[in-house]
This record gives sequence, C-alpha cells and structure tokens, in this order.
Amino acid sequence: MDVLTEAVASMRTGRPASVRTDGRAPWALRLPAVEGAGFHVVLEGGCWLLSPRDAASHREPVRLETGDVVFLRDGRAHILADDPSTPPVDGNSASFRPGSPIGTLSLGGDGPRTGLLCGAYHLDQGRPHPLVRQLPAMIRLTTRDGRHPELSAAVRLLGAEVGDARPGADGIVPSLIDALLLYILRAWLEECPKESAGGWAAALGDPAVAPALTAVHEAPEAAWTVESLAERSGLSRAAFARRFTTLVGEPPVAYLTRWRMTVAGRLLRESDAPLAVVATRSGYGSEFAFAKAFKRAYGQAPGGYRRAARGRGDGPGSVPRSA
Repeated sequence: MDVLTEAVASMRTGRPASVRTDGRAPWALRLPAVEGAGFHVVLEGGCWLLSPRDAASHREPVRLETGDVVFLRDGRAHILADDPSTPPVDGNSASFRPGSPIGTLSLGGDGPRTGLLCGAYHLDQGRPHPLVRQLPAMIRLTTRDGRHPELSAAVRLLGAEVGDARPGADGIVPSLIDALLLYILRAWLEECPKESAGGWAAALGDPAVAPALTAVHEAPEAAWTVESLAERSGLSRAAFARRFTTLVGEPPVAYLTRWRMTVAGRLLRESDAPLAVVATRSGYGSEFAFAKAFKRAYGQAPGGYRRAARGRGDGPGSVPRSA
C-alpha cells in the first residue's frame, strides 16, 4: 500500500482544473482563492508570484524561472506578474481561448513572453489529511540543474503536450497533471534534510512508523490496537506510541479513527455500497456505532453526507467539478 498516494486520493473531490496562461510584458494576473490547492508550472520565460498583501506584510515577491513548479497548499489568492510593479487585472479581463486538451488565457502587451500552466487540485480542506496539513503554505521546486529528474520529466512532457496539440493529448495531459501532484509532494519530501526531517517527511521512511501506517491503510477494517501496531514496529507499546505521535502529529488510535472515517467518506461519495457494507469496511461492527462515529467526525449522518455529495456531483459516474 502506497501511503502517500492513498493520503492524497483521500482528499480528492474532483479532477484538476487547469489553463495555459500566456503573458507578454507588461502583464499581471490576479488569481482568486480556490477550494483546494493551487499550482503553477513555468514552461517558458519567468515571472513573479506575489501575495495581494505583500506590500502591507513586507513579504518579498517570489521570482519564478523556466522549469519552476509552485504548489499553494490552501489555494490562497495571489498575483502572477512580469514585474512586481505591474498593476494586476482579473482573469475575466484577459482573453480566454478554448482549446484541447486545455484552454489558453492570454494577456499583456507585446513584450517578452511567459508561458505557464496554472491550475487547482480539488481537495477537501474541511478534513485535510495530516500529511497535507503539515506542508508549507507554499512549496517552490526547481527542475533545473538535474534536480528532481522525475518532476523535471513531467514538466517537459507537459510543456510539449500543451504547446503542440497532437493525437492523444486529451488523455495524456489530464493524467500528467494528476500525476504532477504526487511528483511535487515526493520531491518536497526528498528535499527535507534527513538529519532534521520531522513530521510526515520522516514518518514515511521511518522503520518503526512506516510499517504501522501501511498496515492501517491496507486494512482499516482490522481490529488494530496500539499493541498490535507496535508489534509491527519492533518497539514497545509506549515507545511506539511516542514515536508515532511525534512524527504523524496524533496518537495511533486517533489516526486509525481518522483514516477509517476517511475511507467511509470516500465509499459514501464514490460508491453505492449499503451503509452496512460501508460500516464493515470502515472497521465498525454495527451500523449504529458507525453512524454515531461518522456524525461525530463529519457533523452529519452518513445518508445525509452521501446525498449532499451527490448534489455536488461527487457521486459515482458524476462529471468532475471544475474551478
């Protein structure tokens, strides 16, 4: 079981939304907050990323160059510009041209060109997985100088596919954008200094905690206890509980309960399984116990949650929501 993949999949509520952005100096684009996480890939040229509050908070604008990738954990509002002093415009003031597999947003004058892939991953921020919650507000990665070869390859492939429409692009580009999120998170985890890594950057590679996480993700319905998970770690019950809590950010039983509720939420959103089946696969012996735990976690009964998800278009066979 790949814990990183499962953790990200547990938060997804739809396919990513994306657009090719072409700016010619002078240009500046104001991007509103989105539900989920934002991302940008600089395919050509360079630009600046600014918070709308940079001037007041004295935060420095971030310079981005060709090959850079930015991930904004909470989808915060921000500005992209050829120069920090260029006045920004809203997206509806730019020229949008539909295209396949994605459309193009064009703005600016007739100066040097910057090409970007901009978009958002639809993630449930109401119940963020601890791995995502522990990420920095902004991750900036460079693929130059041979760093992060897999991420670099994905960026090159995306640049080639969105820049020259060819047969198969409609299937290739969405899949590459989907995979890009995992490449970003993997690259960030690998960048964390091993000698000082904490949290999930250390948990996923820890010889005691990683086997316990894998066990919980593989079989959330199993009757796990701190003792049985500790046996997999080779540590005593107390030592394992301390180590797990330090790295993951919550005790083993709390994480197990969280993951069981996450599994239940996905089953309710994405399948037509009866509540009794959802309860069993989530580790509960009765519908009553399951419904009580679910309402405590989500603030509503399982049936109401499923109906609300279907109303948003999150159910099986639904059309994914776009930004």
